[in-house]
Amino acid sequence: MRVRFAPSPTGALHIGGVRTALYNYLLAKKMGGTFVLRIEDTDQKRYVPGAEDYILEALRWCGIEPEEGPGIGGEYGPYRQSERKHLYADYAQQLVDSGNAYYAFDTDEELTKMRADYEAEKKVFKYDHSVRRQMNNSLTMDADAVKARLASGEPYTIRLKVPTDELVNISDLVRDKVQFQSNELDDKIMMKGDGMPTYHLANVVDDHLMKITHVIRGEEWLPSTAHHVLLYRAFGWEDTMPKFAHLPLILKPTGKGKLSKRDGAKLGIPVFPLSWNDDKPEDSFVGFREFGFDPGAVVNFLAFLGWNPGTEQEMFSLAELCEAFSVEKIGKSGARFDFDKAKWFNQQYLMATDNAQLAKEVRPSVEAAGYTADDDMMESFVGMLKERVTFITDFVETGYYFFEPVKAYEEKMIRKKWKPDNRAKFEELSQFITNMEDFSPENVTEKVKAWINEDSGMGFGAVLPILRIATSGTMKGPDVFAMMSLLGKEEVVSRLQKGYDAFDAIKNNA
Repeated sequence: MRVRFAPSPTGALHIGGVRTALYNYLLAKKMGGTFVLRIEDTDQKRYVPGAEDYILEALRWCGIEPEEGPGIGGEYGPYRQSERKHLYADYAQQLVDSGNAYYAFDTDEELTKMRADYEAEKKVFKYDHSVRRQMNNSLTMDADAVKARLASGEPYTIRLKVPTDELVNISDLVRDKVQFQSNELDDKIMMKGDGMPTYHLANVVDDHLMKITHVIRGEEWLPSTAHHVLLYRAFGWEDTMPKFAHLPLILKPTGKGKLSKRDGAKLGIPVFPLSWNDDKPEDSFVGFREFGFDPGAVVNFLAFLGWNPGTEQEMFSLAELCEAFSVEKIGKSGARFDFDKAKWFNQQYLMATDNAQLAKEVRPSVEAAGYTADDDMMESFVGMLKERVTFITDFVETGYYFFEPVKAYEEKMIRKKWKPDNRAKFEELSQFITNMEDFSPENVTEKVKAWINEDSGMGFGAVLPILRIATSGTMKGPDVFAMMSLLGKEEVVSRLQKGYDAFDAIKNNA
């Protein structure tokens, strides 16, 4: 088995493209096959610098590593279509020589006029069997005239001559039997005027030469498959034609309509794996990575957008997905992009990640915020917060107080719980903490609880909220005693003193 992911470097790789790559990768791994990356850059007008690097980085971040491709090598290279340009002209000529294609000399002006004439009659112009004999092509000229035009260097395209009155049957692994009437198909251009092949010719030629056995791609390519099947027939390659599987659409969060790149900006959610910055603000997007997602969670989420294992299990590692995946369990109907579900997956992954590994993933955002911490501190920090955050970026935002003094206090709780008359007792607590020698979480928990029970004259409900808000500013967060231990005795006592003063001021201004 040989499968390929063949994106065009025309901008950022949409998350739907990542899903296509993932399904190809999973099938290859499940069947012991080969996953190939091919860059389809024949459309040089739409080529965007940096897009290929973006594709490679996005796949790498998701753990979807090709075994053949640009920068990797392989016996069927090169793997950029622009570097295979010399191959396509021969195959296009082969189609002409066999009578399956023809030269078209129609100018842009002629085609524009033809479209306008059709529009005037409220019709849609399509260059097909019904009009080809009225056009400026080698089917309407004698051989000498064609030779003369070619010899003069006159621009031309090569179009596929779609047969008439035929049924094109496609056996799709997801959609079963799909049928097209050839009379409804246009004579698509195979070779453009600039000498570059179109997607259709290059795609079929490369899949054949690279011995691709299965083509898994988005539903939007299903109509093109009829032309591809005709090309395989024309070349005499039908016996080795790959099996097709067209994936269901990824729908908007509402479930209505295809998810577009603009939906992310409108809804404030990522729809690209990585951030993409463009000169035009409207073409710049925040990625899943920068949003704070774990790549494993993204892969798990994407796998379920159109596929279901048929069991109750939802959490899968990439290796487990490879084992469980099968094309037969891909659905036909569109899959709704449920961002809340993506967040749930991310929470589950963060909670399940080993603290040492999670600390490595969180450290870049900690350092980007200007903080420093040793490995032990980082591991304790992420261990305390990982059940209370959704994104990797939440660690610093939520737990900033582990690295710098409290910025603000929850005043509503202070007004409710702080009683200035109790300050003397809280000063005693500060001194009690100062005198503690063992500041481990276990000892802090035991000793402070004992002080509350035996010496405070107040209940836990009066002491713990004040202790928590003074040290962190918020009632939300990890175990207060574990937090105190990590902050250290001197820092905790300092925060308690500053907190008492702040609480008095808040109460006096109430």
